[in-house]
Amino acid sequence: MLTDLANGDFPLSFWPRVREFAVPPSMIETATARRRAGDWAGACAAANFDVDLQLRLLARRHGREFAARLRADLRHLAPDLLRWHMPRIAPDGLLRPGLTITLARYGATGPGALHLVVRTPPAWADAGQRISLDLWDASRAREAHRHHPHPRPSRRFRLDLHRHLWDARRAGELRARSGEGGADPDTPGPLPPGQRCAVDRWAAEAEILLRAERRSGGKVSVRLGARHRVVLDVSDGGERAAMSYARAPDASLPVLPDAATWVLPDLELLRAGAIDAGRLHPLVAAALGAERTATPGVPERAGDPRVVECRGARHRIGLVDGALAALDHDPAEIRREELLAAFGGPPLPCLRAVDEAHRRPDCLPGVRERLHHGDTAGALAAVESLLGPEAVLRDGPLRDALETAARRRIAHGLYRAGLEGPSPGSLRPWDRRRSRGDGPHPRHM
Repeated sequence: MLTDLANGDFPLSFWPRVREFAVPPSMIETATARRRAGDWAGACAAANFDVDLQLRLLARRHGREFAARLRADLRHLAPDLLRWHMPRIAPDGLLRPGLTITLARYGATGPGALHLVVRTPPAWADAGQRISLDLWDASRAREAHRHHPHPRPSRRFRLDLHRHLWDARRAGELRARSGEGGADPDTPGPLPPGQRCAVDRWAAEAEILLRAERRSGGKVSVRLGARHRVVLDVSDGGERAAMSYARAPDASLPVLPDAATWVLPDLELLRAGAIDAGRLHPLVAAALGAERTATPGVPERAGDPRVVECRGARHRIGLVDGALAALDHDPAEIRREELLAAFGGPPLPCLRAVDEAHRRPDCLPGVRERLHHGDTAGALAAVESLLGPEAVLRDGPLRDALETAARRRIAHGLYRAGLEGPSPGSLRPWDRRRSRGDGPHPRHM
């Protein structure tokens, strides 16, 4: 649903990994329990959200009525559900960097409106995949967020018109607004390959957009990748929408939100058999009417021994005093074999297996995915399950992955504090492009 076709990546190629690693079951369970207990700030913390709101200050500045409406929205905010539906980019399915997305608007339409927003950090500071929750006040915009590449709310990514993607009260609307992907016979030209466009919903969603803009009808621009645009001319009442291709539509036209443009990826995954309903977010599964017959896999228990072929025999390696060790060799033999290996002799197969587990374990791809998506606790649990809590990591890819994640978390902390930006030589081309200047970037419009 919320991904960029400019990457040319078929959506099913990364969405299964996103659904497995980006919002782990433990996050959903903790955030849901805290939300139901009325602890919205605790739910945000469980879902790796940074809350930049000061409710008392906002109540004094904007009045009690506004503060009451804001608190009501925050109490029903499901941050884990919002993370589930956030815009993502290929090839890894990470959060789209440098975005400011409106969740709710308060006050009159126009520059004077207040926006409850979420922000994703720029790519150079995206370690942990954290999301910040804040209020956008256009009248005070110059006083804050100078370090964010695009602090203004995006016109393309608007969740104030799709509250079912974050508001627990409205989650049941998901099925009706997900789209079936059926193409209208009057749709001009071929639609872009890869994702399925929710053409059957465009007219109704365009009417919702125009109504939010206080218009009874008119034209709406639909962005289909970097080079494709469709202009919908919606009649008064939204019963019919004439479509035409336009390479450069009028920039003043309202933009159909990305959430309304594409078929929900979870529907595509279910149809393709690429995901089991048991791996869906519970609110998503309930809205789609998908029966959760399966549960996420349980990780291997710490201490379960592994079998290794060692010099014609089957030996075990497992945890001893919190660290991985060869179980079927006595300590004197282990010390002798380690000494021989240090002088260049062939290592004992059991010791070689222990060493390989420390440097490049079978779980390394999963550990990396969890680190990329910000699930540090899950990554460390996977490592401890294999190596034990007292293990000392040896040089190799596993240690490199954990150290890199730690360094990137420091960069994110500096970004949050507004103390440091990336050095010019450290930026990748796409990071540099998205970090240029202030104000909205055309690709986010």
